Amino acid sequence: MNSREWHLVRRPTGRPDEADVALVTVEVPEPAPGELLVRNDVMSVEPYMRGRMSDGPSYAEPYALNAPMTGHAVGEVVASGDADVPVGARVLHELGWRELAVVPTSAARVLPDLDVPPSSWLGVLGLTGFTAYAGLLTVAAAKPGDTVFVSAAAGAVGATAAQIAKAMGCTVIGSAGSEAKVRYLVDELGLDAAFSHREPSVRAALKDALGRAGTDGIDVYFDNVGGEQLECALRHMRLFGRLALCGAIATYDATEPVPGPRNLLLLIWRRLRMEGFLVGDHEAARPAFERVMAGWLAEGRVRSVETVQEGGIDQAWRAFTAMLDGENVGKMVVPLCG
Repeated sequence: MNSREWHLVRRPTGRPDEADVALVTVEVPEPAPGELLVRNDVMSVEPYMRGRMSDGPSYAEPYALNAPMTGHAVGEVVASGDADVPVGARVLHELGWRELAVVPTSAARVLPDLDVPPSSWLGVLGLTGFTAYAGLLTVAAAKPGDTVFVSAAAGAVGATAAQIAKAMGCTVIGSAGSEAKVRYLVDELGLDAAFSHREPSVRAALKDALGRAGTDGIDVYFDNVGGEQLECALRHMRLFGRLALCGAIATYDATEPVPGPRNLLLLIWRRLRMEGFLVGDHEAARPAFERVMAGWLAEGRVRSVETVQEGGIDQAWRAFTAMLDGENVGKMVVPLCG
């Protein structure tokens, strides 16, 4: 049985280019005992994948050259080498970037039969939502009444983090990369204020957004960007504020070292706590997250925010570069089967 899959063929320098990858046709074997043959329904593209395309030090193993890339996908089992996982079961796994995948049963999660689209398990109910939940509640210890600033709040994790903060009863401010996204954050997701990080002065734009939200400081900063926005957030943190460092989009395509914040002394003066985190360190909280998030979804307090790149596996690379360029609102997903 043949399948198509995306291979990394060259390490990108700066922004990834189509010459860095190739769409390859391969033959897929039948599953051995303890394996599943999965037809992928939908896959997601993520900012962390950019880091895995390089061979520098990172928390994740670099992608191998001339081999398929990996990422989260949801698919249907079409042949099973495990009596406990029947044909027709829907599973979540990490062998995305391909139409068909032979997945060890130990590396697949059989999904519960909830009335949600499969892509929800890649976004609001999946690693994206769990990252937002763990970062806000565990790392930043957000609580009702806090003022929360989320950078890249129209992105996958950011949009979920902002909605969780609103559902908890926080005042929420977000940044985004266009005026259309700013309007979406306020008009559709209900944020108290938002601003474009492309304004001439991010410092002034954040200060103005705080005023429009009726607040004079930040208790929690959920950082997806780093760089200038992190520096500006530090300037407005209240005493004993908490900063959860989730990502650093501003640095991903940089070819030269990116300057860090110049005002880290504020961490001392204001007794702030700044902590980076990886969601994999918080697996014990996943059952609680799924229970709470399912309730928020049912009540309409949180919605699944997605940008869908149609066109199947052929358009997966296009979806990835569009996501890096900020063309998406929420999670960028690629349906692979009709």
